[in-house]
Amino acid sequence: MYTVLTMKKMTEKKKPAARTYTRNIVFIALFTALICVCAWITVPSAIPFTLQLFAIFLTLGLLGGKKGTIAVACYILLGLVGAPVFSGFKGGIAALSGVTGGYIVGFVFSALVYWGFTALFKEKFWSKIVAMFLGLIVCYAFGTAWFVLVKGSTSSPTDFGSALMLCVVPFIVFDVVKILLAAFLTRVLEPHLHLSSSSKKRTNANAEAATK
Repeated sequence: MYTVLTMKKMTEKKKPAARTYTRNIVFIALFTALICVCAWITVPSAIPFTLQLFAIFLTLGLLGGKKGTIAVACYILLGLVGAPVFSGFKGGIAALSGVTGGYIVGFVFSALVYWGFTALFKEKFWSKIVAMFLGLIVCYAFGTAWFVLVKGSTSSPTDFGSALMLCVVPFIVFDVVKILLAAFLTRVLEPHLHLSSSSKKRTNANAEAATK
């Protein structure tokens, strides 16, 4: 009888964990799809103007550093295997190895910076905004260095400063607006979705306070 009761308790404990795992997978898939859709909304230029960056940081803000980084990695892996998920419905190794591919790969480093910063300073609203801007700077640096490197192997090499003027400076204002919009929506939606670890902790704390 004791054994049966013990097994029943263990099964009951596993059910919430299984539901949480399934829920996480579903939301990671949904936000990966959101990044794909936002990447398709494009204004052509040397570096395509898209809502991709907005989707990346909204994903990180709502899912948290760990799950958000997984979603970003899934998005890039989809493109790597040939799915047309990048701007202009492009995909494959050629899209990533081109002059602008570094800005796409740089999203992974942006996500890792966000994850690391919010893990260090906790997932507070101010730390999320700072982490988003730090991630943007890392993406700029990596993508521009990649641009210069790839351009250097062609007949029209360029220097880092010229690459910044071409690939980064025209987009700074728009990217800042995207980050602020992502941060605002994170603040509004997070209490209702309960996706990040910080949101779950606040929900549990409020539930405990309500029962006292």
